[in-house]
Amino acid sequence: MAMAIATFLVLLLSVFEHSAAGESFDVRQHLSTVSRYGAVKDIAGHAFLPSNVPDGCSPIHLNLVARHGTRSPTKKRMRELDNLATHLESLLKDVKEQNLSLKKVPSWLWGWTSPSKGKLKGGELTDAGEDELYHLGIRIRERFPDLFNEEYHPDVFTIKATQVPRASASAVAFGMGLFSGRGSLGPGHQRAFAVISESRASDILLRFFDCCKNYKDFRKSQEPAVDKLKEPVIDEITAALKKRYRLNFTRQDTSSLWFLCKQEASLLDITDQACGLFSPSEVALLEWTDDLELFILKGYGKSLNYKMGVPLLKDVFDSMEQAIEAKEGNYAPGSYEKARLRFAHAETVVPFSCLLGLFLEQSEFKQMQREKPLQYPPKSPQKRNFRGSMVAPFAGNNMLVLYSCPANSSSKYFVQVLHNEHPIPMPGCDNSDLCPFEVFKERIVTPHMNHEYEALCNVKSEKVEPKPAPSKLSQLFHWLFPQGNEDDAQSLKVDL
Repeated sequence: MAMAIATFLVLLLSVFEHSAAGESFDVRQHLSTVSRYGAVKDIAGHAFLPSNVPDGCSPIHLNLVARHGTRSPTKKRMRELDNLATHLESLLKDVKEQNLSLKKVPSWLWGWTSPSKGKLKGGELTDAGEDELYHLGIRIRERFPDLFNEEYHPDVFTIKATQVPRASASAVAFGMGLFSGRGSLGPGHQRAFAVISESRASDILLRFFDCCKNYKDFRKSQEPAVDKLKEPVIDEITAALKKRYRLNFTRQDTSSLWFLCKQEASLLDITDQACGLFSPSEVALLEWTDDLELFILKGYGKSLNYKMGVPLLKDVFDSMEQAIEAKEGNYAPGSYEKARLRFAHAETVVPFSCLLGLFLEQSEFKQMQREKPLQYPPKSPQKRNFRGSMVAPFAGNNMLVLYSCPANSSSKYFVQVLHNEHPIPMPGCDNSDLCPFEVFKERIVTPHMNHEYEALCNVKSEKVEPKPAPSKLSQLFHWLFPQGNEDDAQSLKVDL
């Protein structure tokens, strides 16, 4: 009897723990770079005690590098969801024709159509995206009132965006928040302000990835290998879905359902349809596959990914030096820049974060500066620093605030880095978020300055000579005695 009671209590505890885990798991915080800003911006990746800005110090300049806000899916992705709807309809039809059990089929699948069905265009900033940037502008003004207390002038508050409409629209939404109540337009007392854009064909500050031929060649060559790395996880989850719902899902179905989950949760706040098909552990694994791809193709996976962003880092640093010059020269208010505000893409924010060495341990930072390869993010459920939902969610951003301090301070100028509005440790500055300007220059900026964009991106790189085609006998030998994965998967080896 005692044994039976003990067994019952263990089972009851197990059920309670599973229920509690389900209640605490918010899928909206696990959508990699499709995460909404409000869902993830206040999540701390690890315990970090930010530095206190020394007494008497005041901000004299602010740099912002931000991603556009939440957007709708692109036309390519809308077609993917239309294809998913067609295939789901076919699967359900097969189940009915074969008189199979329908008990396990989720009710929402019957008659489901893509939320973007009938739309002709996509990729635009959504209402939620506008709201994210509008309120970011308001919060920054409230946080740094002394920086934004001057009369607006485009040379004092420089706003730049890429030519992609969702980025420029994000800049407009941000400016409306930043300058709200400062003008005479309409009941909200808005004011007009300038947003500057470079041509997409030559924008090496904010769209360096699009102008870098060597990077585009690298990415195109590695995408199939990255897909190979993700396949075991996708196949494992596909098998689980088939068993769970008695539907003959394919690998493509699983990928498309995961994309649908991200769109529903991020754009529509729906978490009990596509997202409900997956268990929390499966969501964590799918999130990891997205983060792995982000790391390899846009992040620390190859030094070219972030070295091509050096023109942006130089632009940021030059603006700091100009602010220091204005401070030292006692320039008149209104005659020098106080903020440089940029709005771009995940492909901009991720490499820029890498140039700063964010989301690395100190040993990894030293490896990165020696251009040594880094370990890939460990597979879930292991913890990892590099998570797309934290590195570059919609409206994700890095702010670099330059402080001027009294003569008796340990340094006359400090740089503070805020990621998604929160202080973040810089391994190059002994894991502090507040770095003496000269240390920031010496340890973080200068090591990257020996890379010229043109040489990195458009000078033909050395290529490995192609291997001769294997003979028929060799092919037969490898088929009978397989040696492992294909070469491209080997080049991106990861502990799956």
